[in-house]
Amino acid sequence: MADVVCPRCGHRNALGSNFCSSCGLELSTHPDDTATLSLDTYEPTGEAPLVDPAEISDPGVLVVTRGPNVGSRIPLGTRRLTAGRHPESDLFLDDVTVSRRHAEIVHSDAGYEVVDVGSLNGTYVNRQRIERALLANGDEVQIGKFKLAFYARATEAR
Repeated sequence: MADVVCPRCGHRNALGSNFCSSCGLELSTHPDDTATLSLDTYEPTGEAPLVDPAEISDPGVLVVTRGPNVGSRIPLGTRRLTAGRHPESDLFLDDVTVSRRHAEIVHSDAGYEVVDVGSLNGTYVNRQRIERALLANGDEVQIGKFKLAFYARATEAR
């Protein structure tokens, strides 16, 4: 079985571990991660995934914080964005932890809302499993093993 070696103390941790079980160091990379993320309009930035809402040009944006393309920005605009493992999803998340039709992010007068559309593993906002939830700046959305931070212009966020 593959494992992740802690760069600080050398302890061997199970593959997929987020933190070293010996010294507590965050293990940010998983070399055997084969998941892919695809969206025609994502912007790979290579920057840290923290965003100042004043800098956002789109009404709303998701920033990848875990998974392939960390730091990529996914503009939401004012439409419904579908996320899942189905190739026709707006946000194609190719990993077995993601259902074919997993979740949607919908824009309304109230703001942006994430809706689980019957996924097997659930959709999470700030580590709480949800059926639907209104998003606020900085919220963490988890779909399968992908984590995305939500940001919106002040006029769009609740």
